[in-house]
Amino acid sequence: MAKKRSAPSGGRRENRVESSSGRVNSASGRSKLVALFIVSSIIATVTYRFRQSSPSQFKESYVYQQGLVTTHSNYQHVLTENSKVSENTSRRHYTYPVLGYITPWNSRGYELAKRFNSKFTHLSPIWYDLKSQQTSLILEGRHNADRGWISELKKTGEALILPRVVLEASPAVLLGKEKQKNKAINLIVTECKEMGYDGIVLESWSRWAAYGILHDPNMRNLALQFVKQLGDALHSISSEKISGQQLQLIYVIGPPSSEKLQEHDFGPKDLETLSEAVDGFSLMTYDFSNPHNPGPNAPLKWIQIVLQLLLGTSGNRVQSLAPKILLGINFYGNDFSLSRDAGGGAIIGRDYLALLEKHRPDLQWDKNSGEHFFFYTDDKDIRHAVFYPSLKSISLRLEEARSWGCGISIWEIGQGLDYFFDLL
Repeated sequence: MAKKRSAPSGGRRENRVESSSGRVNSASGRSKLVALFIVSSIIATVTYRFRQSSPSQFKESYVYQQGLVTTHSNYQHVLTENSKVSENTSRRHYTYPVLGYITPWNSRGYELAKRFNSKFTHLSPIWYDLKSQQTSLILEGRHNADRGWISELKKTGEALILPRVVLEASPAVLLGKEKQKNKAINLIVTECKEMGYDGIVLESWSRWAAYGILHDPNMRNLALQFVKQLGDALHSISSEKISGQQLQLIYVIGPPSSEKLQEHDFGPKDLETLSEAVDGFSLMTYDFSNPHNPGPNAPLKWIQIVLQLLLGTSGNRVQSLAPKILLGINFYGNDFSLSRDAGGGAIIGRDYLALLEKHRPDLQWDKNSGEHFFFYTDDKDIRHAVFYPSLKSISLRLEEARSWGCGISIWEIGQGLDYFFDLL
């Protein structure tokens, strides 16, 4: 099962699957956001966004040579070509930072990280949780760490290893007491030094939102100060891998829930507040739809709106902050049941290929979301809609990130198809 992060709260639902008509309807929901995009985003992006390179420069890979990056994809091509990549797997086509997540419950990710090591600047295994233990704090997860895998990666590529740490500890314990805050930072920094990590990826904002503390201005400020102090502490330690470099902090953020920011949203002011202390922001631009509101995983227009909300229209602001944004790209998909009792959930590459083998569906392209999808009917005569990444959908998101000057973050690399990496 493709395990994902918990989706941030807020109604980010625009596209819906309509089982009666057999097509995707993108007109419902977030009309204000779409209007915002139409009125201001196009003008702003034409005026202010800077394009560093043309995607045509990166089309020497196998998938482009074979004409596979197309809206006219079909199931035969996917089944035949998905395991084929360019002979030179070390050449990077995407020149901005690329972060790849790896999960312990999907061992394929570990193998792909070694095989395509040179495609990444950062790799983040999902290993650690910082938890409350009565009145104290503990950092759990070292038992997940694979030292042999880390050693192999360091021999074969330059990707930095930044394991993810999730703050599960009670904010009242962690943020309300200076002694506990310092202990938490010390636990993380000590683990990095002892294990030879290049820093960490920190996930806490969604947890703090769930606790409801972000509605309190004082607690919200303490939360931001904690992230800043952790970043400063990591930056005070030299990296073992790169001379003259310090340990890094990448911070996980969810997309704003609407153009009118809510108290729990991580917004542009927060981005500026943390920009000096944080080396990158892993932006979760996926999980747009769910079984109760089936549709695309990450509509392209929604991604564009999110980037504009965070980065604004100022050329200087875009140029200074965009390089720190790591636009989230999902390598998993969703299989939604279209019955009255809505159901379904995430699927990974092998599930997708099995569905193609069994049902031989007609792959359809939704130009509004920039995603491929198909319908099928299962053995119980229940109709399903399947949204799973394609070479074309991924290439469009890479072009979008490139046009802003952003990096990307992939959740997660073991859930995709091999030829996806030919685009990186």
